[in-house]
Amino acid sequence: MARKRKGRDISGWLVVDKPAGITSTAVVNKVKWALDAKKAGHAGTLDPEATGVLAVALGEATKTVPYITDALKAYRFTVRLGQATNTDDAEGEVIHSSDLRPEDADITDALSAFIGDIQQVPPKFSAVKIDGQRAYKLARDGEDVELSARALWVEELLLIDRPDADHVELEMTCGKGGYVRSIARDLGEALGCYGHVLKLRRIWSGPFEATNGLSMDQIKELERTPALDDHIQPLEIGLDDLTELRCTEEGAAKLRNGNPGMVFAADGVEYGDEAWASLNGEAVAVGVYKAGELHPSRVFVRTA
Repeated sequence: MARKRKGRDISGWLVVDKPAGITSTAVVNKVKWALDAKKAGHAGTLDPEATGVLAVALGEATKTVPYITDALKAYRFTVRLGQATNTDDAEGEVIHSSDLRPEDADITDALSAFIGDIQQVPPKFSAVKIDGQRAYKLARDGEDVELSARALWVEELLLIDRPDADHVELEMTCGKGGYVRSIARDLGEALGCYGHVLKLRRIWSGPFEATNGLSMDQIKELERTPALDDHIQPLEIGLDDLTELRCTEEGAAKLRNGNPGMVFAADGVEYGDEAWASLNGEAVAVGVYKAGELHPSRVFVRTA
């Protein structure tokens, strides 16, 4: 007999302003314990030394994680010019250096090549899998890691500040799967001076902002108290990019059983579109809209 999973059946999102020096998994585990939650996950890994918004999904909200990871997100980061490292960040060893320091205008001009649909090679020290193994593990073992380029949509990449000749602060808005370390590395190569990420902060991800996130100190202070529950946001926030279609009690009952259920049409929704059905504002299911019905792909199980 399978062991019953311990914890509370709570669903929603808790936004954390992640500090440096801790993994995303460790943050999720801390949040899960602090809330005594039965199930938790996160929408988009941050490197251990990166800071900023880490959206933690609880319970049924974990079923909406793909819609947050697919959403646009924004990063503010500092690039150290004149040095390339083997990890493309400040944690690695310097492998190349240069005395060249480009002018601000040269940097701005170079940024244009990184906007729109681009191809990006992930860092060798990344979680990308090669023949079933993580690239960072192979790289740490001294193997020559070769990673293929991946498509990335970059909506915006701006020069924010140039505090001194060695450092430049940038802000990037991009889609799923972007590596800021790769941007810093490739920008340094394009400028002929090398570069790596010195500091990285995710300032927002989909509907979630770091400024609204709880610090780890706040979570520790509120752990195992009703006051922490007050910071949980509804799971429906994870569906912001999909059209909401209202349904009847009868339609909701069918959807909850995994069957197509009748929904009321909404402006802009067309046959074959992905949407979500709601009853009294509460998400019932996500699915495909077809001729007045939603054909469910994900059903939300609510407890009393």
